[in-house]
Amino acid sequence: VQLQASGGGLVQAGGSLRLSCAASGFTFYYYGIGWFRQAPGKEREGVSCISRSGNIYTADSVKGRFTISRDNAKNTVYLQMNSLKPEDTGVYYCAANPRASYYYTDLRPDEYDYWGQGTLVTVSS
Repeated sequence: VQLQASGGGLVQAGGSLRLSCAASGFTFYYYGIGWFRQAPGKEREGVSCISRSGNIYTADSVKGRFTISRDNAKNTVYLQMNSLKPEDTGVYYCAANPRASYYYTDLRPDEYDYWGQGTLVTVSS
């Protein structure tokens, strides 16, 4: 089982990035997928997640700026991040939830069994 996150980098405030999470080694379609982030010195927080059916939950801190999507044919989940702010800086992780129902998944980290290695996003002011 492998989740490979990519697409991070250095961007100025107000800019955009698109993160990708490529999955392999498991039946991707049957899992809810979430994005989490961890800023230096802070706890990990949930950003957004998408169920098997495509239903989405997004944290208030990024709502209206970040959009999650999935392409089951490519075993890939994306996180489009617009209007980035310095407080969005952190390591972004994707994770897979095998207990997600068809219509629902959420951002409880304990529900996610498989985690990618993370990709660093740095937003300069």
